[in-house]
Amino acid sequence: MQALISVSDKTGVVELAQGLHQLGVRLLSTGGTARLLTQAGLPVTEVAAYTGFPEMLDGRVKTLHPKVHGGLLARRDVPAHMQALAEHGMDTLDVLVVNLYPFEATVAQPDCTLEDAIENIDIGGPAMVRSAAKNWRDVAVLTDPTQYAQVLTEWQSQGHISPSTRFALAVAAFNRISQYDGAISDYLSSVDATQGLAGVPTRLTYPEQFNPRYVKVQDLRYGENPHQDAAFYQDVTPLPGSLVTARSLQGKPLSYNNLADADAAWACVKSFDQAACVIVKHANPCGVAMAENPLQAYRKAFQTDPTSAFGGIIAFNQAVDQGVAEAVCQQFVEVLMAPHFTEQALAVLATKPNVRVLAIDLPPGGPSVWAQSANALELKRIESGVLLQSADTHRLAPNDWQVVTHVQPTAAQCSDLLFAWRVAKYVKSNAIVFCANGMTMGVGAGQMSRLDSARIAGIKAEHAGLSLQNTVVASDAFFPFRDGLDVVVAAGATAVIQPGGSMRDQEVIDAANEHGVAMVLTGVRHFRH
Repeated sequence: MQALISVSDKTGVVELAQGLHQLGVRLLSTGGTARLLTQAGLPVTEVAAYTGFPEMLDGRVKTLHPKVHGGLLARRDVPAHMQALAEHGMDTLDVLVVNLYPFEATVAQPDCTLEDAIENIDIGGPAMVRSAAKNWRDVAVLTDPTQYAQVLTEWQSQGHISPSTRFALAVAAFNRISQYDGAISDYLSSVDATQGLAGVPTRLTYPEQFNPRYVKVQDLRYGENPHQDAAFYQDVTPLPGSLVTARSLQGKPLSYNNLADADAAWACVKSFDQAACVIVKHANPCGVAMAENPLQAYRKAFQTDPTSAFGGIIAFNQAVDQGVAEAVCQQFVEVLMAPHFTEQALAVLATKPNVRVLAIDLPPGGPSVWAQSANALELKRIESGVLLQSADTHRLAPNDWQVVTHVQPTAAQCSDLLFAWRVAKYVKSNAIVFCANGMTMGVGAGQMSRLDSARIAGIKAEHAGLSLQNTVVASDAFFPFRDGLDVVVAAGATAVIQPGGSMRDQEVIDAANEHGVAMVLTGVRHFRH
């Protein structure tokens, strides 16, 4: 039996080759891989010596040869195939170990030139992988170092590689080729040829062809409703600190709705620098608070809307200790998330085995850095198409806004206005958020009318026993008429933050001056549909 080994990533390849050699497999290899195996004391035949044809064109042509592809593609159960190999002096190739030129890593570098990208497009590797994967019944194709140990263990223990394993390897191989070709297509489709092709090319934000690449994490019991089926997929290369990197510490598998709500909660809570807690119900924050520690933040967030918090998703941006766990366990919670849980906290949570507990590392660099490194594009599916947009990573600072009223906001109000604005970004439109002392006091979400959102926020605050007197309020989009402002001021707001941009802005500003409240305009809207 023969194995051809030609890898860019040399991780684990020597150990794999040693195992194959011990199983009596003859080793063929190319270039740097061959030199590495030779230095390890393994008997290796260079592919050029095997084919009788030297590498040429700076290595662009080395495995594109009938002796390679004939050995990979010949079906052992078809006599004519085997006769053809014999007539041309060819042998079968039974194992192929290939990983591809690092195209994705190359084009991710900010100084990558078009020439660098082109030279890192692998030709021979994908061709061999496709040949071997097509003939999976007779050839085992390994495309990732994580596969090596499993294949060796199975071969050593059973004396062969099972058909099911070979098929799984073939599927993984075709998936890898699909991902690789998609990355090449995305890159080349994004090059703006009108700006010149020398040096580092200008890249279009939206390529002419978009090739999303996801891998399945798990099948889900059902989708948004029990009559819908569903599955959970993640990006081929997920971002650090995203929900898909979570480690499940206890509880049942997450449901479709759990995942959607957990993502909303985690996105909101990791935007705060100070200790914060976010409680989400049906994709909307129903309670958000900052405090000196997570326990205080939780108590304030829960106070906003205890009714909606029932069966909610709770996220913290700091470690959960025993005290926090004991407080959370007093309510019904579906999912609890934090960067870390102490052993004492996990012992408390173990008494509630149905609570899904997730540990998620925060993104590196803090909220301001994370905001700029978040997903560059967001995707929304519509029938027979998708909408793509840049992520809403805007992070407001006080010097970004404009005070447009006679009354200036106090320092305390400025702090609460920033807090309210940050929360409003994660509330479904139309969004109205009342806040005071670093906590939400009333949240109105997802209404067709901004007036109704304002009224609902007031109703919720009343039901929670909270007074909206001397609160600040954030509106995710401008007030189209003064009536919306009249409602929030009547409810008790004394400072307002909103984008502005309405043809009736002056009418709304005049109303704020009439009421004697402060108003700041951000110039930025935060619709969230």
